[in-house]
Amino acid sequence: SAEFWTNLETNYRLHLARKESQEGDIARKSQLYSLAPIAELMKRGWIQATDSIEELERTVCDFFGIDAIDQPPNLAINFRCSQERNPESIAQLAWAKQVENLAKQQTVASFDREQLQAAIPKILSFAENPEDVKQIPDLLLSLGIHFVIVPHLSKTYLDGAAFYLAEHPVIALTLRYDRIDSFWFTLMHELGHIVAGHQGSYLDDLGNLALNDEESEANQLAANWLIDPIALQNFVAKHQPRFSRKAIEQFAHSQKRHPGIVLGRLHNDKLIPHKNLRALLVRVNSFLKSMV
Repeated sequence: SAEFWTNLETNYRLHLARKESQEGDIARKSQLYSLAPIAELMKRGWIQATDSIEELERTVCDFFGIDAIDQPPNLAINFRCSQERNPESIAQLAWAKQVENLAKQQTVASFDREQLQAAIPKILSFAENPEDVKQIPDLLLSLGIHFVIVPHLSKTYLDGAAFYLAEHPVIALTLRYDRIDSFWFTLMHELGHIVAGHQGSYLDDLGNLALNDEESEANQLAANWLIDPIALQNFVAKHQPRFSRKAIEQFAHSQKRHPGIVLGRLHNDKLIPHKNLRALLVRVNSFLKSMV
């Protein structure tokens, strides 16, 4: 009957429309997933989970500070980090944007580079007892420095970052290696960029740095701040090739540093195998839980 064929035609047109809509949604979702690791951002709670493609687009746009998904992300940081491990640039970009979003929520004092340099001994006064790391966030905010901890995303290979929001520096740590030596060296490395007056943006994988002049300078500042180089030289000359736990603890006490910081340096300089004395490499994450 005519009615049968009309209904068949209508159902067929509806089927085509639904298929076209589904294909359009797939294309839109594919574009979104090319901008960022969407599933991981949802899992971390950085963006809201939703099954609606419209809501997902809006959420992603809000996260990146853009009006439409075909716009480039609005980001203060310029990417400049080692590419040897083939990090995923979209994951790095999303991580940096989360750092920026959190930093913008903070209120900081005015910043003065000379004041920061003068405060380095005070900052390091918290490097002897693991629980004292919880004093660092408020201290840095009082010095005009945004400080955030943002766990690294898959395939970002990041330990920390330093860049500027307007006239205020931003320091971000990932705590990728939750050890006291890694925390303190990464923090002091990023502070080194700021004290040295480096004006760029730095995304740092400290195990795989492209050692240009600025990275080398930040490394040297961090190393010398953490352990007096002459005292370290004398300590190594006295105890090499066998460094006992007691000797490390005594030297660390003389430097007013946690023994794990000294051990981390000896590991890095290949004076002690990395497998040795790792009980000294205590964790610090639990003291910074309010920021993670």
